Amino acid sequence: MVKLVLVRHGESTANKANVYTGWNDVALTEKGRKQAKMAGNLIKSITDFHPTHIHTSVLMRAIITANIVADICNFLYLPITKTWRLNERHYGNLRGINKDESRKIFGKEQVLEWRRGFYAIPPEGKKVTSRRYANFDPHFLPQAESLYQTQQRVMPYYYDNVVSRLKKAEDQLIVAHGSSLRALIKKLENIDDQEIINLEVPNAQPIVYTFDPQMKIVDKKILRCF
Repeated sequence: MVKLVLVRHGESTANKANVYTGWNDVALTEKGRKQAKMAGNLIKSITDFHPTHIHTSVLMRAIITANIVADICNFLYLPITKTWRLNERHYGNLRGINKDESRKIFGKEQVLEWRRGFYAIPPEGKKVTSRRYANFDPHFLPQAESLYQTQQRVMPYYYDNVVSRLKKAEDQLIVAHGSSLRALIKKLENIDDQEIINLEVPNAQPIVYTFDPQMKIVDKKILRCF
């Protein structure tokens, strides 16, 4: 049996302000750092989890969470890959807008479709200009994404870099974002396009999957502090 642990980053300044973040690079709040430490302690309690690699996005809220978790769990020696393919979904022109305000501007139904639907794409925003993407083909970098499009960029990385290790019986740790993890979980659990609307991935609550040698899920646990 082999384990995959998924963790959404701790609370960010944008989470606290209730604004759309997407590819905006925002820091963790003090609460978010505490959540990351709690996530680390929860993962540390998994006695048969021994990852060989950590995977995260190129956004600081996920990277810092990954580093805090690694420190708590004594995983700092592990190799870590930072990839844009695990970035949060790109929210286009919604980035930086308060979510409650967006409902007043666009209507509740439209906002629900953009936020929770699988195929809906928010209004496009400006092209990304950060130096962290300077070496990437701009045709691959989105200006807005549906959850489906997010899944399309996440899964090749997952198959090539995570599944390849899981098949060698190597536990893996992914620290990413709400939407990129929703996209991955939808595929892992074969969740219906409509049912995905109801899936929420809370901050810093580790999700632990156990796979058999045929890569079928035999157990799933969500670790929480009460």
